[in-house]
Amino acid sequence: MSERGAARVLGVGGKEMALDWFAFFCANLQTGFGPFVAVYLTAEKWTQTDIGIVLMIGGLVGLACQVPGGLLVDRARSKPLVAGIAVAAIGAAALLVALGSTYALILFAWVLHASATCLLTPSITSVSLDLVGHDRIGVRLGRNATFASIGNALAAAAMGGFGSYFSNQAVFFVTAALAIPTITALFFLRSTRTDAPARSRAPIVVRTTEHEESASWRTLLGNRQLLVLAVATGLFTLANASMLPLVGSVLTLRAASAPTVLIAACIVVPQIMVAVASPFVGKLTQTWGRRPLLIIGLAALPLRGFAFGFITDPYLFVPVQMLDGISASVIGVLVPLVAADATRKHGGYALAQGIIGTAMGVGAAFSPTIAGWLTDNLGSTTAFEGLGLIAVVALVVAIAFMPESREDGQSARASAAS
Repeated sequence: MSERGAARVLGVGGKEMALDWFAFFCANLQTGFGPFVAVYLTAEKWTQTDIGIVLMIGGLVGLACQVPGGLLVDRARSKPLVAGIAVAAIGAAALLVALGSTYALILFAWVLHASATCLLTPSITSVSLDLVGHDRIGVRLGRNATFASIGNALAAAAMGGFGSYFSNQAVFFVTAALAIPTITALFFLRSTRTDAPARSRAPIVVRTTEHEESASWRTLLGNRQLLVLAVATGLFTLANASMLPLVGSVLTLRAASAPTVLIAACIVVPQIMVAVASPFVGKLTQTWGRRPLLIIGLAALPLRGFAFGFITDPYLFVPVQMLDGISASVIGVLVPLVAADATRKHGGYALAQGIIGTAMGVGAAFSPTIAGWLTDNLGSTTAFEGLGLIAVVALVVAIAFMPESREDGQSARASAAS
């Protein structure tokens, strides 16, 4: 290998390591805006209605910003810069939450976080694509998911400790501080575009003009792969979003001695599986293709729902929850990967993710209402089975209509590139 070639490989390898850390710290940063917000606001004497309204408004803003956020990332000259701005905004939102608990301040912080997340998520995958190219993006996305899962688990444990030993407010000071190492990791990715052409035979669209943007819209809205995936993942999220909260409610009623431990186990076990399985999923996308893995990931959800409906022993909920790890590993890699396949020739990668994200956001928005109505009127067993049936519909849509999106010869090129 020539000296210039060796330098390029080392340069890309160093940036891939920086991207590992960036994915890790982004997950750290986002963990602070999980259940810790509800705990903090409850301790500050907020009513559940007020908390619910703030969370709902944040969810609606996030839903509305999916497509505009994707368009903005596609048109950006520097995607790492967009990611850095999003990270800074999320850190600022955490600091606002830590400094006060007034309604206006918390609402503004939550809207700021939701808006910034719509930029951060497509920025991470776009930077990944620019760095390694289309032929290796599957493996790279699996690596991202692994480091993000590890980051989620470690951050949840650390923030839980800070909340217990100091205060619930301390969680958000820690979250704000995590923006610093996140941006530091991003600093080493600031010039990823210069290596992209060497890593893929397909041209990578760095900036989208207005003409290209219009073409991307037309192309994406007519892309069968993308639309079927959006429908399937939207239905998947409609069934999945409320399943774990419903498990938490059931365990609270059935396991009076240790519900918190069992609920924590139901959260941690899938995260461990995602961390372990995601790299293998990324590699299998190059050999098996996308469609078989997508079907496996979707099929795990109805099995999980029906199993929850039938079992009565609360301790059996934990091993069944391992199926969530399978689904999360596959969906987390396949959604951005199929989006990359769909936009390989025409661009609009972040926009494609915004379209899929909107479908999933709609599913997540309606899922609690459906699960709550089924539980209140027909019982938790019927609720699990109803969610399982919705998941079956998602699976049928994928089996019947989802084509294979991997190009012929892509597996060989990926092996050569690695």
